[in-house]
Amino acid sequence: MAATLKDVAERAGVSRSAVSRTFTDGASVSKNMRSKVEKAAKELGYSPNALASSLTTGRTKLIGLVSNNFHNPIFLEVFDLFTQGLQERGLRPLLVNLTNETDPENSVRMLRQYSVDGVIVASSTLPPRFSRAFRDAGVPVVNSFGRYSSAPEVHVVGVDNVECGKMAAIELLERGYKSVGFLGGPETATSTQDRLRGFGAELAKHPDISFSHSFAQDYTFVAGRQEMQRLLRNNPAEAYFCGDDILSIGALSAVQDTGLKVPQDIGLIGFNDMEMAGWENISLTTIRQPIQEIINASLELILAMLDDPNRHPEARLFPCAVVERSTLRPRL
Repeated sequence: MAATLKDVAERAGVSRSAVSRTFTDGASVSKNMRSKVEKAAKELGYSPNALASSLTTGRTKLIGLVSNNFHNPIFLEVFDLFTQGLQERGLRPLLVNLTNETDPENSVRMLRQYSVDGVIVASSTLPPRFSRAFRDAGVPVVNSFGRYSSAPEVHVVGVDNVECGKMAAIELLERGYKSVGFLGGPETATSTQDRLRGFGAELAKHPDISFSHSFAQDYTFVAGRQEMQRLLRNNPAEAYFCGDDILSIGALSAVQDTGLKVPQDIGLIGFNDMEMAGWENISLTTIRQPIQEIINASLELILAMLDDPNRHPEARLFPCAVVERSTLRPRL
């Protein structure tokens, strides 16, 4: 049988409460006492019971990690970095799938049942009301990859998607494209709306450029492929800004199936710079979103909120950059 707290207390010759305090963050215990308890615990192979500890401290060290697009490979990278980061900081991730969820109150009820200490909403497509619902329930919350606001209602960490849309438009203009299109994700997603707004605003300065836009049903390979197949049947543009790498890769597949070539016949630029975008058979020119930096800042904020739940909401923005590969023709 596994060693118990009582076994450690007897081996160390101390009280059970002394053992409990030794393994409770912030509890007062002498250096000599800690040494005896840790030595006994190591000899017995004892590990403190996290659930029992939560009854003493009032904290579970559980952080809800909430998202809703599990079909996009970029989130494998996001979840990998988030879960590692939480575990390295002594916290435990509770991954929650909100695909097709429309009522934020359902999410709040579920996570409160697990007594999470905080929540990270890792999504650019869930409406802001999801993050606000956790805030209103008194749960510390950070919205990673959320919509930028100069006066945020909750902590938001991400990029300025409007500026990223402008960046994509400038790249296409500098390469001499005269007919360009925006192939976005779901029309209701704030990330889609903002990238389109920035893209369109920049192109509006150039009335000689033909501009069109359309939307895929999801941020998925299949949705990107299907939308590009539709566009190819109706006088397609010379180049497209796809609002996500996985849409771009689906679009690339559709273009190649018709016998057209990228970038000779149609140019593509994506968004995110996920690992797959750099594969030799894809080699996607894209706009890099600094995912590691966004996640580090999100973790820093959720840790700060555990100590100060009333911390004033702030928005942290990180710059994006174009990653040059092979799916756009050279600059003029």
